[in-house]
Amino acid sequence: MARLQDKVVIVTGGARGIGAAFSRALGKEGAIVVVADVGDGARTVGEIEAAGGKASFHRVDVSDSASVNGFVAQVLARHGRIDALVNNAAVFANLKPKKFYEIEDAEFDQVMAVNVRGPFLMSKAVAPAMMAQNAGKIVNIASGTVFKGYVGLTQYVASKGAIVALTRCMARELGDSNICVNAIAPGLTMSEGVLLNPDMVGAPAQATLGSRALKREQTPEDLTGTLVYLLSPDSDFVTGHTVVVDGGSVMR
Repeated sequence: MARLQDKVVIVTGGARGIGAAFSRALGKEGAIVVVADVGDGARTVGEIEAAGGKASFHRVDVSDSASVNGFVAQVLARHGRIDALVNNAAVFANLKPKKFYEIEDAEFDQVMAVNVRGPFLMSKAVAPAMMAQNAGKIVNIASGTVFKGYVGLTQYVASKGAIVALTRCMARELGDSNICVNAIAPGLTMSEGVLLNPDMVGAPAQATLGSRALKREQTPEDLTGTLVYLLSPDSDFVTGHTVVVDGGSVMR
């Protein structure tokens, strides 16, 4: 039997890039994948179904509490439970590197709204159902940049630092309900959005590659094995941790 057979798993930002790779991998493991995104997730759902999996798409703005709460209510009405949440949605691929004192207030606020308030609202919305079940898994997506002090993307790095802290606090507070909360910290990943941003390929990508023990570019599929592990019974006694998956650029 697949490792996540019939588990109801929400993936935010699942329409493309890393989120789509996550969704496809979970579908292959037997999960009922609920793709949540502000963009169109029909392609991801189609790919999962074509491979024999089960999936649905919901248009959700994770930074808006009404959108989040309405969405979670729909999922519970349809499936009766939520077994896992992957907080993947984030603002990153379209950012242009700049000094922290050059970042506009509106840009900083947008990054924080999606990257921090989004996981907070989503986790807050699913927590009561998971607590009632006395079971659940939440995986947040952080970043290896948190452990480097990356130059040029302070708004993004700060948001992902908050994710590490949020993960630890949530793990403490939800542990009594048998809910595991962990994070994955990717390195620079050659997702669809990153490949379209000239400021993130070329020299920046080569610099990141040079810092790795494994000298190659990272793909979204490099992250899926760790995600499946953190959502599966194999990690039932693992919580509060941030797993860096970046080819050995960060070693901690």
